[in-house]
Amino acid sequence: SEKVMHPESSQAKKSQRAEEAAFYMNCRAAYLAVLKSSLENIKSKEQLRLVLQQAGRNPSQKTVNKYWTSQTTTLNFDDFCTILREEKPATKNELLEAFGKIDKDKTGYILHDELYRILTTRGEKMTEDEVNAITEQADFNCGGKLDYNKFCDLYMTTREQCCKTARERLELDSRLKQQQFGNQAEPSSEEITLPVSKPSPRVSRKSDRKLPAAKGDSRTPSRPSSAQSCKASISTTISMAARSNRNTKLIEPDTMKEWHCAQSKGCFYLEEDGEIVSHKYRLHVPQRSTICITIKPLNIHQEEGISCHWLSVDTALYILKENESQENLQLVSFTEQQNQEVSGWKGELGSGVYWLLPFTTGCRLKKVKTQITEEAELVYRDEDGELALTPEFRAALLDIFETIDLDGNGLLCLEEYNFFELRTSGEKCDEEAWAVCKENFDMRRNELTRQGFMDLNLMEANDREGDPSDLWVTLLSLGYNKALEMTEACPFVINIYAEKCKPRIKAMYLEAGSSQLNRAVCKSVVRKGEAKVLDGCENVIVYTYSTGGRVTSVIENKSENKVIIHVNNEQSKNCLSNRGLTVFAVEVAPKSTMVSQHVMPLNEQEEWLYNCVHSLV
Repeated sequence: SEKVMHPESSQAKKSQRAEEAAFYMNCRAAYLAVLKSSLENIKSKEQLRLVLQQAGRNPSQKTVNKYWTSQTTTLNFDDFCTILREEKPATKNELLEAFGKIDKDKTGYILHDELYRILTTRGEKMTEDEVNAITEQADFNCGGKLDYNKFCDLYMTTREQCCKTARERLELDSRLKQQQFGNQAEPSSEEITLPVSKPSPRVSRKSDRKLPAAKGDSRTPSRPSSAQSCKASISTTISMAARSNRNTKLIEPDTMKEWHCAQSKGCFYLEEDGEIVSHKYRLHVPQRSTICITIKPLNIHQEEGISCHWLSVDTALYILKENESQENLQLVSFTEQQNQEVSGWKGELGSGVYWLLPFTTGCRLKKVKTQITEEAELVYRDEDGELALTPEFRAALLDIFETIDLDGNGLLCLEEYNFFELRTSGEKCDEEAWAVCKENFDMRRNELTRQGFMDLNLMEANDREGDPSDLWVTLLSLGYNKALEMTEACPFVINIYAEKCKPRIKAMYLEAGSSQLNRAVCKSVVRKGEAKVLDGCENVIVYTYSTGGRVTSVIENKSENKVIIHVNNEQSKNCLSNRGLTVFAVEVAPKSTMVSQHVMPLNEQEEWLYNCVHSLV
C-alpha cells in the first residue's frame, strides 16, 4: 500500500540505490585498473594518485598529502571509497568560474604568457614542459591564446572517457570480476543492499543442511554463485519478520513497582573517525537478588511534534562481573530481550560489583553528510547592546543539560560537569575552579543549576566578544551540526530494578569501546549464535546470532596463520549495516576472534533478508 500511495518516494529510493550501485562500480573499476585485487592495498602516494585519476579525479599534491600522511603505510579499498566520497570531481561550471577569475574582461580566452606566469608561479608550480603540453594542443589554442571553454569541454570528456575505460575493462575481464566480486550478474537497483557492518568474524561447522523454518526467523542456507571463486566458503540466510509481526519477550518494569530502582543517563558520541564513545558504569549489588536491567534511547524533547532521529538507534548493555580487578571481568549476559526501543535482561545476580558497558552497532549512528543551507545563530545583541543567547541555542543547551545530568536530579555535580568538560575540551575542572563557578553562577547544594549552565555559556560568548567559535567547538563535540540538530550522538537511559536490595549505579568513564566490550560482544555471539565451519577449512568458524532487531556475525580463526575472509552481502534485502559496503574483506589474526559485521533492517516495518557468504581468500 505504501508503494501505491507514495510512488515518488519509492522511485526516489530506487534512484538512490542505483546511484549507490554506480558509485561502487566506479570505485571497483578504478581500483582494479591499477591494482590486481580489491584485497591488495595501495602502497604509495603514486598508486593513490593513479587510482584517483582512474576514478576521474585530478588530485593535487596537497590532496594526496591529505590522505597519505607521514604515518600512512597503506590504504585499503574501503579507504579509497571514503576518499572518493570526500573528493568530488570538479564540475564544468567550477572550472569556468576559476578561469573567469583570470579572464577579467570575460573574452573567453587567456593569453599563453599569462597562463604560463600563473601556472609556474602559483600553487603547485608546473614546469615549462608541462605548460607547453597544454598550450601546444591545437584543439583549444589559437593565436597565442587558450580557449578555456573548449579546454573545459575536452577536460570533462577525457575524464569521463577515463572512467568509462576502467568500467569497460571491469565488465570485459570476467576473470577479474569473478575473482573479486563473485560471478553473479550485477544486482538490479531494487536488490542493492545498503551498508554492511565492520569486520570481526568467528566460524564453526554446520554444513548446508536445511533447518526447520520458524515464524519470523526462518534460516535456509544457500550458496550464491559469488562464493564459487574462493577456496572455501559458507553462506547463511536468515529471513526476519517486520517489527509489527515480530513476537518479542516483553520487559514490563511496571510489574516491579515494589522493587528498588536505580537510574543513570548517558550518551553515545560519534568521533570524527567513526569510532563510538560512551559512558561506562559500575553497578553495586549488595545482596543476591533478581535484577531487571534496561536501556533505551532518551527522548529529551518535551514538546510534541519535535522528533529525535536518534530514537531509532539500537542500544544494548553488556553485563560483566568484576572479580579480583577491573582487568579480570567475566561476561554474565547482555540485554537481548526487546520491547519496542527498550532492550533488557532479567535474571539473578549475586552480591558484588558489576560493569555495565553500553553498546550500539553503528548501523544507525554513523557519519552523515547533510546540506546545511544556513548556519544557526547562537548569540545576538539585545536592545541595550548586551550579548544574549538565541532561543534556538538556549533550547539546545537545555537538551545538553538534560543529557549530561546523569542522575536526573536537575542539577550538575562536579563529576557530571567533568564528563561534559572532558568531552568538549579534554580537561577537567578541579575543586578550586568549581569553587569559582559557585561564586559566579547559580548553584544549589554545590551543584550547577540549568540557569547557571546557561550563564556559563553566555560568559564564554562574552569572553570572545560574541565570536561563537568556541561555542561551536562544544556543540560539534556533542554531536550537533551547524543547524543545531543532534545528528552524531544518541543519549540513553539505564534503569536497574532489584527485588531484594537497593542497587547503586555510577558512571565511571567516558571512552571508546574497550577491548573488554569487543571480547564481550564476540563471546555473546559465540555462546548463543549458530556456528558453521568453512567447508574445507576446519580452523575457521563463523558464528551468526540474530535477535528480532539485528544480526551479528563473528569469525574465529583457530589456525596458526592469519586468514583473509571475503564477505559478500549482495543478496541481502532491506538491510542496513555498520560497515558501509556490501562486499568487503577482513583479516583475522592467528588464534583470534573478531566481529565480522552487524546488520539491521533498513525499514523495520517490512520483512528483511540477511544473506551473507563468508569465503576464504
